[in-house]
Amino acid sequence: MGLRETIRVASYNIHRAVGGDRRKDPLRIAETIAALDADLIALQEVETPVREAPLIFLQRLAALGYEARLGHTMQRGAHHYGNLLLSRLPVLSHHRLDISQPGREPRGLIDVRITLGSLSPPAGAEASATAAPLVLRCLATHLGLNASERRRQIAAILSHLRTTSPGGCALTVLMGDFNEWRRNSPRLAPIDRLLRPAAMPASFPSGWPLLALDRLWHGHGLELVEGSVVRTSATRAASDHLPLWAELRLRSAGEAGAPDCACSRLVADLGG
Repeated sequence: MGLRETIRVASYNIHRAVGGDRRKDPLRIAETIAALDADLIALQEVETPVREAPLIFLQRLAALGYEARLGHTMQRGAHHYGNLLLSRLPVLSHHRLDISQPGREPRGLIDVRITLGSLSPPAGAEASATAAPLVLRCLATHLGLNASERRRQIAAILSHLRTTSPGGCALTVLMGDFNEWRRNSPRLAPIDRLLRPAAMPASFPSGWPLLALDRLWHGHGLELVEGSVVRTSATRAASDHLPLWAELRLRSAGEAGAPDCACSRLVADLGG
């Protein structure tokens, strides 16, 4: 697999596939997701069966090359409910973190590591040296409705990131529905100090978007090329949120300006 230098990511609260017309239509939401043409897609408010058999919309997306990683937070009758991450790139590992707060609706975080391809052995390496995978870390979540609850959940996510990323967060993407109404909420400031905020257009409600509930951040080893919400007749009808997307590019050493070891390995291969 060659090294991927750009990646398209998206976050989308699909509202259990219930659209603005109050009609539940899994195939409609599947086609809306497919049209995003993203390599990684974080979904919130997803219902999935208890058994391994996929839902109709997951069958459609699997046919397009997406691998689904579940991050359910609740069980309702015969279905699980919560987060889901779709990837068209090889998934190396998958971890779920419970960030629920006492007395509040259960919430969780999906932590997935994905390979963007292989780094060539450095110049002068022995002939037997093998190419090392370049790993992107993607975290997806859906925070609670209470402000103090979200503050504690953000602290839990950052603590998890710092303790599980000894090499730094250069190649990290964090995205999801953060339920923060204010564009420059002080509760999000700790994330801004660790990662770089990407596009923050209004995404809710889909018919007349006023609030930037859906957010995306990336590490300094990545550069935002462009990003926005998808506001079409299809996305306005499919859910009460608009999908948020961003195209990210791997940065060279001079651009990144970071001591992070993951970034240094990236630079060596890109010739920065």
